[in-house]
Amino acid sequence: MKSVLSILVVAGILMSCAINGKPTPKALLDKDLSQFSNIYEFGTAEMVGDELVLNSTGNWFFTTKKSYKNFILTGEIIMPDVTEYSNSGFMFRGQAFEGKKGTYAAGYQAEVDPSKRKWSGGLYHQGGRQWLHPVHETRSDLDEDFEKNFFSAWTPEMANAYKHLEWNSYRIECIDNEIKIFVNGVLTTHVLDNKLKEGFIGLQHHGSEKLRKTGKTDNVVRFRNVFITELD
Repeated sequence: MKSVLSILVVAGILMSCAINGKPTPKALLDKDLSQFSNIYEFGTAEMVGDELVLNSTGNWFFTTKKSYKNFILTGEIIMPDVTEYSNSGFMFRGQAFEGKKGTYAAGYQAEVDPSKRKWSGGLYHQGGRQWLHPVHETRSDLDEDFEKNFFSAWTPEMANAYKHLEWNSYRIECIDNEIKIFVNGVLTTHVLDNKLKEGFIGLQHHGSEKLRKTGKTDNVVRFRNVFITELD
C-alpha cells in the first residue's frame, strides 16, 4: 500500500509539472565543477564550501561546457577588498575564439564594476562592440544589431544598486533578443540586441598584477548560488 501511495504521489508531482509547464532552476556549481571547463592556459577555480573561488593573472572567464539560448541566470558575487584593479562579470551567450595569445572568450557580459564609475549591472560586449549600456564616450560601437535601449540614462539608482564588499545578487534574463539585468533587485539594463543568439556562461576574474609578479594575491573573486533556468 505504501509503495502504491508513493507511486501516486510521484505521478501527481510529474503531472503537476507537466500541466504548469514551469521550467526549474538548475545549479551550475557542484563540488567537482563538472559543468565547467577552462578554455584558457591560465586562471584557477576551486570550490571552497559552497563558494566558487576564482584567481587569475589576466582577464579570464571560467566557462560552462554547455551552451544556452533563452534562460534566466541568477547568482551571487562578492568582490575582494584590494587596492589593485579588480573587476568581474557574468558572461552569457559566450563563444570561444583563437587569437594570437591563445583561446579566449567573447560574448555579452553583465558587468561587476566596483570602481568609482559604478557601472555594475551594465551590459558589455566582451570581444566585440564593448559598452552597449550605458554608452561610453569612446568605447561603444552600437551597430545595426543594437535595436533598442529602454533607458535613456544611467541613473543614480542603477549606479548604487551594487554594494561593495557585500554579497550582490544578479539576475540575467535573456529571451530571444531581449536582455534584462537586475542587481539586488534593481533593473539596471533592458535592451533589445540581435547580435548573439546562443553560447556558454562565463564567470570572470579580470586578473591580478600582484599574482603575476609575486605568485600570491588576495584579489580573489567569489561566486555562490549560481542557477540557470532554461526557457526553451
